[in-house]
Amino acid sequence: MDFALPETLTRLLADLDAFIEREIRPLQEQDDNERFFDHRREYARTDFDNGGVPRPEWEELLAEMFRRADAAGWLRYGLPKEVGGSDGTNLDMAVIREHLAHKGLGLHNDLQNESSVVGNFPFVHMMLEFGTAEQKQEFLEPMLAREKRIGFGLTEPDHGSDATWMETTAVRDGGDWVINGAKRFNSGMHSATHDVVFARTSGKPGDAQGITAFFVPTSDPGLSVDFHWWTLNMPTDHAEVTLRDVRVPDSAIFGAEGEGLAVAQTFVHENRIRQAASGVGAGQYCIDRSVEYALKRSTFGRPLATRQAIQWPLVELQTEAELLRGLVRKTAWELDRVPHMEISDRVSMCNYRANRFVCEAADRAMQVHGGLGYTRHTPFEHIYRHHRRYRITEGAEEIQMRKVAGHLFGFTGPRRKG
Repeated sequence: MDFALPETLTRLLADLDAFIEREIRPLQEQDDNERFFDHRREYARTDFDNGGVPRPEWEELLAEMFRRADAAGWLRYGLPKEVGGSDGTNLDMAVIREHLAHKGLGLHNDLQNESSVVGNFPFVHMMLEFGTAEQKQEFLEPMLAREKRIGFGLTEPDHGSDATWMETTAVRDGGDWVINGAKRFNSGMHSATHDVVFARTSGKPGDAQGITAFFVPTSDPGLSVDFHWWTLNMPTDHAEVTLRDVRVPDSAIFGAEGEGLAVAQTFVHENRIRQAASGVGAGQYCIDRSVEYALKRSTFGRPLATRQAIQWPLVELQTEAELLRGLVRKTAWELDRVPHMEISDRVSMCNYRANRFVCEAADRAMQVHGGLGYTRHTPFEHIYRHHRRYRITEGAEEIQMRKVAGHLFGFTGPRRKG
């Protein structure tokens, strides 16, 4: 076994760093754009008088970063060549996401928006697998160019992880469908041109079959964005949405009728492993900053680093980082070689442990830095606020553990023994 990263990948990281220093860092430093990353970041990014959504100036800066990254060939790296990508592997993307998060806060890789010089684009993967030729023509390139924005409406006021019990319905009426219901934490709705809405079209509550995904124009008068939830991680793009007699044609179906959950689950494993890798990188950043501070900060005549109360918690975290890094990279490597459902439990292990680890690392960094760690002049509260949500969203850690238990005890197939 050779655990060294491929030479091509280490060269890629060096080239990526050079691009960031040449194109992205100067953009961050010009025209007081640092206000989006220093202690002013929450206020600079958030339009408090408009429901807490992102300020236009913040999104314009992100758009310029995207343009530069796309022009340099980085933005679409993980996408297939047919849409201008480089066919980046799951291992590539896991290593890249960890590397970018390990660099700390910056325009190169913003935690809050999942905006990175190397993009993730789960919707593109969904479109490539499930979209019709007409839908690909309408959405693919415009999505990548940010000319069209797609929201994602799955969670409901009374249903989150239990999506098979959703109450939103779509009923046939001639050649159309009429949708009624409500969505909660409907992402991207402050700027979305379309929303992918999941609704029950057949079957009974609790059935996995019978749920269908639809493209719904946000301009439809029956779709209302009632308000945005003010979250721990501001600004917000998580809307409360109501659908009243929204009429869409049969061509609006995304994927197969009744197979909407297959659309929702597409790319989930790749997305979760990359999210886990980002958690490892951000957590390692918190550890590194804490070690540096402990070495230079003296109290009672001695460096903080000489005290076991400082050393031991950081040793525990560093050990966790090493264990997680190995598991994340091995699992990403396996995702490139075996059907993803064969190792879905390992993906869940990576995801829930890495999400928990980075929250613990950010919290410990605050403690090591003392009063300064509690201020917004250090980045740790921002890192914590961002990553804390992933212990709930995109598969709460209890749901991830449930999946691992299913494999461990043989409830979801042959018992995995190691």
